[in-house]
Amino acid sequence: MDADVIVVGAGLAGLVAAHELTSKGRRVALVDQENAANLGGQAFWSFGGLFLVDSPEQRRVGIKDSFELAWSDWQGSAGFDRVDDEDSWAVKWARAYVEFAAGEKRSWLAGHGISFLPTVGWAERGDLRAHGHGNSVPRFHVSWGTGTGVVEPFVLSAKEASRAGLLTFYHRHQVDELVVTEGAVRGVRGTVLAEDTSPRGVASNRERIGDFELTAQAVIVTTGGIGANHDIVRRYWPERLGTAPVDMATGVPAYVDGRMLDISAQAGARLVNRDRMWHYTEGIQNWNPIWPGHGIRILPGPSSMWFDALGRRLPEPCLPGYDTLGTLKYLRTTEDIAEYDHSWFILTQRIIEKEFALSGSEQNPDITAKNRKAFLKERILGKGAPGPVADFVKHGADFVVADALEQLVVKMNELTDKPLLDVDRVRRQIEARDLQIANPYSKDAQVQGIRNSRRYIGDRLGRTVTPHRILDPEAGPLIGVKLHTLTRKTLGGIQTDLDSRALGVAGEPVEGLYAAGEVAGFGGGGVHGYNALEGTFLGGCLFSGRAAGRAAARATA
Repeated sequence: MDADVIVVGAGLAGLVAAHELTSKGRRVALVDQENAANLGGQAFWSFGGLFLVDSPEQRRVGIKDSFELAWSDWQGSAGFDRVDDEDSWAVKWARAYVEFAAGEKRSWLAGHGISFLPTVGWAERGDLRAHGHGNSVPRFHVSWGTGTGVVEPFVLSAKEASRAGLLTFYHRHQVDELVVTEGAVRGVRGTVLAEDTSPRGVASNRERIGDFELTAQAVIVTTGGIGANHDIVRRYWPERLGTAPVDMATGVPAYVDGRMLDISAQAGARLVNRDRMWHYTEGIQNWNPIWPGHGIRILPGPSSMWFDALGRRLPEPCLPGYDTLGTLKYLRTTEDIAEYDHSWFILTQRIIEKEFALSGSEQNPDITAKNRKAFLKERILGKGAPGPVADFVKHGADFVVADALEQLVVKMNELTDKPLLDVDRVRRQIEARDLQIANPYSKDAQVQGIRNSRRYIGDRLGRTVTPHRILDPEAGPLIGVKLHTLTRKTLGGIQTDLDSRALGVAGEPVEGLYAAGEVAGFGGGGVHGYNALEGTFLGGCLFSGRAAGRAAARATA
């Protein structure tokens, strides 16, 4: 055979699986349709957030977390309702993952040289119900080095294993078929693609120059999700989220195409929960794009005012940073705005300076470079918005700036096919909100959330501005941001057991076939259920890739 195990996909889950295999002396063929510049896949571009429970970073800033609280949050968010069928393994994976996040995960990461920013982010604050969706406390640990730093030790491991003769890279090899022999997966067949020297993330050619076939005792599929394939996104867009937008920004490189899902199904794997997906509502067009339709997600603090396409303030829990899919559902199912593909933030210069962050390793050069001095200067001591944010305000097609609300609304209307916003309607809502700022208490849910946020020292120092009136001239100028739906994650996929073995339609393992990462719904065919708590996508790749590599190593001993 050409290898003990073939790993299809050189993203984070595939690299972790390869690390586990080669560390136990197994020979690995690492097959990927992109060139060597793309090692690490989609994870390389991520912000590097990881979900941890009761960590030293949390305890240091007074956050009281526990497995019990995190597991309650996870169950409330996931809403597993197919436990006798498609969710049967997902529930088991979910509990195992939360146990991992509350236990071994941090020390295991530290063993690979991965460390974190001193403060913890509070992502997905939820739907305002104790038993519902959301994180009760901050759990979003940003890695020094962002996603690039998370990927790095496993890239180095693969290269070291290659030098030692344990791993062979097969770049520009596109798998078209899993080879099944007597009911067991024993290899892959596919297309050799023409050489392409494009930089990382840039769409590459699909020119065929030959065929290939590789054989092994087992195959691990780790090829990611569907985020760049809008046709598949639309095909499985769930009715509960209304209709898919006509125009969507793309939050992942073009190679996140979903091809291996149906190819795995043809080899006997069962695909589950394909109607579950995770797309963001705070997407903006990248003024300096790398891949086709490249969009960036705003990681907002809690203070921006959010309006629909007709200029009406979104109701709670559709607040910045609270309930991603709840907001998407509201925007896509509310009858008189569902035809529009955008919404709006209105905020002040004071808010953008402290509260705006952009997702992505390239949008956070200080953290990606692990430059603590630059981080302190840029984020804590510096004046003005962080450099990448300021660049978007200056160059981004979705940003408008004005000193007065009348001017701002005129500029906002210029960004749509026809003027939809009435300045008097917008003003009434902003003035009503501004009246709530005069006291340390309020009936406005968003203002309550701002004050709750500032009780946490991490947000008070770096992510939540002092409450102020939006129309206060001293806080200006005013900024309007046109927001788009941004495709990102697949929450369903290949159903797997706790050893990452792919399961068939009858529930039995498909011999020789494993799956990990997004293609497996980050474990079990959908570890998140309907909703993610953030920081769980990279973590799901790490956890499921580790499980797949260890199980395949045992099976090929």
